[in-house]
Amino acid sequence: MAVGFVRPARPDDAGEIARIQLATWRVAYRRVLPKHVLDEIDEAFLALRWTDAVTAPPTGRHRVLVAVEQNAVEQAVQEYVVGFAASGPFDDGALAADEDHTPERENVAAVTDMLVEPRWGRRGHGSRLLAASVDLWRGDGFDSAVCWAFDADAATRKFLTSAGWAPDGATRALDVDDLLVPQLRLHTTL
Repeated sequence: MAVGFVRPARPDDAGEIARIQLATWRVAYRRVLPKHVLDEIDEAFLALRWTDAVTAPPTGRHRVLVAVEQNAVEQAVQEYVVGFAASGPFDDGALAADEDHTPERENVAAVTDMLVEPRWGRRGHGSRLLAASVDLWRGDGFDSAVCWAFDADAATRKFLTSAGWAPDGATRALDVDDLLVPQLRLHTTL
């Protein structure tokens, strides 16, 4: 029987987080981002960045969580990290191109990444990651949250809107090797 749960990421999770991130991007975003860009991303570099995020977050309100699937097989328990979520206080990375950073956003959490590896999808891991994040955000004094999603990423938009998130009207385009990739920002009240 499989059991899913969420826990804070540990330093030894960084390599698996990087692998999940890269594998998910290459599957979920293969029609959104240029193939050669996805092929050139260095997994070891991502792992170092995730190690830093886990071991030396910029503030105590920055979090990296992992979703774990646990299976009991012949009297042994196997655990697999299957997804992750990273968030922190609203900062310049959460801004649209035409916005200024204002003090009234200091109680807004910003999701920087939330991914579940596609082969582990549809098992509740994304919902558990989101619920655990919301609990931590409330405990950290946040009263709302934002998350950017690619316009072409219908799955993420559907997941977030089904959980009560809605577009807030902000848009931007990421410049990925001279290709502008449009995004929209969603928000929710906690």
